[in-house]
Amino acid sequence: MAVAAGLRGLRGLRLPRVPARLMSAEAAERRSPGRSFETLRVTLERDHVLHVELHRPEKRNAMSVAFWREMVECFQDVGRDSSCRAVVVSGAGKIFTAGIDLVEMGSEFLRVEGEDAARKAWNLRQKIREYQETFSVLEKCPKPVIAAVHGACIGAGIDLISACDIRYCTQDAWFQVKEVDIGLAADVGTLQRLPKIVGSQSLVNELAFTARKMMAPEAQSCGLVSRVFPDKATLLRGALDVASAIAARSPVAVQGTKVNLVYSRDHPVPESLHYMATWNMSMLQTEDILKSVQAAMEKKGPEDVPFSKL
Repeated sequence: MAVAAGLRGLRGLRLPRVPARLMSAEAAERRSPGRSFETLRVTLERDHVLHVELHRPEKRNAMSVAFWREMVECFQDVGRDSSCRAVVVSGAGKIFTAGIDLVEMGSEFLRVEGEDAARKAWNLRQKIREYQETFSVLEKCPKPVIAAVHGACIGAGIDLISACDIRYCTQDAWFQVKEVDIGLAADVGTLQRLPKIVGSQSLVNELAFTARKMMAPEAQSCGLVSRVFPDKATLLRGALDVASAIAARSPVAVQGTKVNLVYSRDHPVPESLHYMATWNMSMLQTEDILKSVQAAMEKKGPEDVPFSKL
């Protein structure tokens, strides 16, 4: 096998030594990478780690019309940014998010045009599909996304974090599938993703039917979040530490892992194994394998390996 032959030649391979925490000149030059946004703040917090902050603190990070567009633009940029390897998403101010901005979004849906009911329905469906993409883009982004939730996470906030790869929260955080309280069924991801995250369909049904609040301990016990932190500062530090650990690994390996985890969630095991074999028939030819094994043989960690951008 080509990989095995390559591994046998490792002992004679001498790799260039690069300091573990060396930041590229490009990264050092831009603490606020890419375009600017009205509802988001994007900063480079660590080597290869971006921090995307919901940034309408005066409105409790309510999701305005601009937010739904900007999230797509932001994460499409992130997906194309070869220097980014992991992302942390948090909220500015006192809470993570209050969900949709009812004033702005209400008027947005009331303005749907159409000469008759069928045409209005057609156009409304298209608008809903556009809003669904706001959170699907997190899932489509090949870079792992970590949600760091403090305080309230309401309504569309659940849709957002359900599309993230890892979810952490503070001990004062609470979660609410709020949509039934405003007369609609959640339509941008919660009802589709939450049952695959939480281990109990009964619990998902209860939360969606009643709009009751779920506190941090219950969120952890049911699997919605995997870690609970004492406060926002330690939450962000912990999330960024994990993002840095991810960013230290081969981006070929990490991004391939995310793509296949998402694919496997939505497909049968045999089909997913076939997809995995097709994926790795090219990805196993990466130099990252040789570099990683060489580092292990020299008793070094992945953070000491100079992986190329992807």
